[in-house]
Amino acid sequence: MLRVCRPEVHQCETGWVPVYADAQQTLALMSIGFLLEHPDEAVVWRGPKKTALIGQFVSDVAWGELDVLLVDTPPGTSDEHLAVLENLRKHRVDGAVLVTTPQAVSTGDVRREITFCKKTGVRILGLVENMSGFVCPHCSECSNIFSKGGGEELAKLTESEFLGSVPLDPLLTRSLEEGTDFLQAFPESATFSAINAIATTLLSRLQDD
Repeated sequence: MLRVCRPEVHQCETGWVPVYADAQQTLALMSIGFLLEHPDEAVVWRGPKKTALIGQFVSDVAWGELDVLLVDTPPGTSDEHLAVLENLRKHRVDGAVLVTTPQAVSTGDVRREITFCKKTGVRILGLVENMSGFVCPHCSECSNIFSKGGGEELAKLTESEFLGSVPLDPLLTRSLEEGTDFLQAFPESATFSAINAIATTLLSRLQDD
């Protein structure tokens, strides 16, 4: 999605050098995919090994001065989530952004993640409903092909803030697959407005803190 093609990860005096996705070096990332010999290789690791690597990504990467550190985790409440929290305890954790789709199966999973956040003392910054309707590429009409409002209803039930909905948009899908900047290519789209509103709300909240 970021057009970063399996670069070699280098070491410096303070640890691994992160990989930059842009020439201005404003967006840095680190992925286990950079450390594998083959892109199709499966990471078949037990908990302790995964936990150790997460710790390295937090403490052994030369991140430098950051505005925001975003940790993308898999769905659920597994060892990975606990490892991330344990390794970030010495830093300030602003909170979690939870993403769901409208269906009841998905909102049920996120409900458990909300419970996880409350038990571990992680503030919930808000909920986002993804795949919220389908935007027709011809007429731009949005149809609710799954269901509607599951994320917003979950936010109400759990007293969490609902940040917004992002529809299924073929233009966004194509941009992600091709590694192009959707926000620059389609600034007039409803999907852009939705993503921009969510990002603006989150950044404003982080700055207020």
